[in-house]
Amino acid sequence: MRSPLKWAGGKKRVVGEILKVLPVKGKKRLVEPFVGGGSVFLNIDFDEYLLIDMNKDLISLFNIIKNQSSKFIADAQMYFNGDYNHAEKYYELRKQFNETNDSYQRSLLFLYLNRHGYNGLCRYNKSGGYNVPFGRYKHPYFPKAELEFFSKKAQKATFVQGDFETAFAQVKSDDVIYCDPPYSPINRTSNFTAYAGNSFTDEDQIRLVACAEKAKQQGVATIISNHHVDFTRELYKNADKREFFQVQRSISPKGQGRVKVKEVLALYK
Repeated sequence: MRSPLKWAGGKKRVVGEILKVLPVKGKKRLVEPFVGGGSVFLNIDFDEYLLIDMNKDLISLFNIIKNQSSKFIADAQMYFNGDYNHAEKYYELRKQFNETNDSYQRSLLFLYLNRHGYNGLCRYNKSGGYNVPFGRYKHPYFPKAELEFFSKKAQKATFVQGDFETAFAQVKSDDVIYCDPPYSPINRTSNFTAYAGNSFTDEDQIRLVACAEKAKQQGVATIISNHHVDFTRELYKNADKREFFQVQRSISPKGQGRVKVKEVLALYK
């Protein structure tokens, strides 16, 4: 099942690769410290899920879909008609989103902005303002079926806003952890790892590995996804297992220049 959100770097297409490495036998709960659009959670079955992300708007949306799905779907659908699909209205609603503190209204607008904005980006400026430009799609898709499926599966999930260490601090012996952090850049000179208004640094990547190694000592396995580049080759050199695969990526805004990019799954267990 697809996520209700368009999400750059979403993992729906590579869930099979993740399952080849993820040690699921005897495990009751999947912990995701970087839940993102939720594609892994939606496509792997566990008894429970602990799903964490730094993005406050994302976690608020997921909790509302979990707890108020019927009302939310009815209210959100209003924004998916021609009257709302033009630049002037988009920027008006983006301004409303940035000015309101009402969590329910922000969640409605977050879904609208995600589906009408450019290329599945989720980006904030240094002041915390959402700044993704209008996407110019002819008929933005309203993900009703995806929202309904998400709400049903979310009954087994706990969504928490916070740093990834928040997840590692709550692990139990029957957990398994899948980490999909903002990726280390392929080109170090054009580094864009903006994440929920912050940057995810090399030091954060190192800190994440330290958390995985600590969880390993507690008997809890962790998998980390990333680009396979010089930095991550060194970073994951002590992993118990590394699996590699190719992913198709668009490297131009017009969808041309698609290339195969090598990724790594590093397992600590």
